[in-house]
Amino acid sequence: MISEIRDLHEAYLRWLRDRSALRTVGDWVEITTPYLDRHNDYIQIYARREDHGYLLTDDGETIRDLESSGCRLDTGKRATLLQAAAAGFGVKIHERRLEIATSKENFPLKKHSLVQAMLAVNDLFVLSSPSVRSFFLEDVQAWLDISEVRYSPHVKFTGKTGFDHQFDFLIPKSKVRPERLVKVLARPNRDTAQSAAFSWVDTKEARPPNSSAYAILNDSDIPPAPSVIEALSNYDVRPVLWSDRESARADLAA
Repeated sequence: MISEIRDLHEAYLRWLRDRSALRTVGDWVEITTPYLDRHNDYIQIYARREDHGYLLTDDGETIRDLESSGCRLDTGKRATLLQAAAAGFGVKIHERRLEIATSKENFPLKKHSLVQAMLAVNDLFVLSSPSVRSFFLEDVQAWLDISEVRYSPHVKFTGKTGFDHQFDFLIPKSKVRPERLVKVLARPNRDTAQSAAFSWVDTKEARPPNSSAYAILNDSDIPPAPSVIEALSNYDVRPVLWSDRESARADLAA
């Protein structure tokens, strides 16, 4: 089993390398990543040498794109969630830009953190329809509360690669069930599924024995593609469709 997971882990890292590209833009280097945004365009970040290392930024694209779609982020609850989503990955918001400073040694880790923060911000604020006021993450949290599930929100662990991974909920071990980690995918697609799967694979060995992972998928408007379900299942992450959430209630509440 270990060798099988190791091969899958290496395949994921090869995918990251093979699907990345670089080009010079003025004083910056544009890094095109294999991750897709909500328009199915490749996510791009920018790097520039600074006095004490490097600065990485999204150039404001993440927040600008959401605001251009009518999603205001400067109101109470949304502003708080925005700050929390970025801070969870050590990313700062400066003049609407997501930014993170790094040394040469920590460059891979900080690059990973910035991309994950961009994905997290998108997932927090992409609403299932224009008329929906609550966010999917809040819906999941409300359901956990109603289901009397004990949890800690927004937990972060360091994986064996040295990358930090944030999970939306940690459900502690009980007398009958091991520890459970939960990822919420408001916009389930191949890339968010791969990211969730990698987070689990990278942190699994550092967690207590028999710990398990769940991904709750928003299927309110469009059912996730079979490839999304398959990607999660292949990496031992149990996919739970929001429409079928009651099937997981007993396991999470135990």
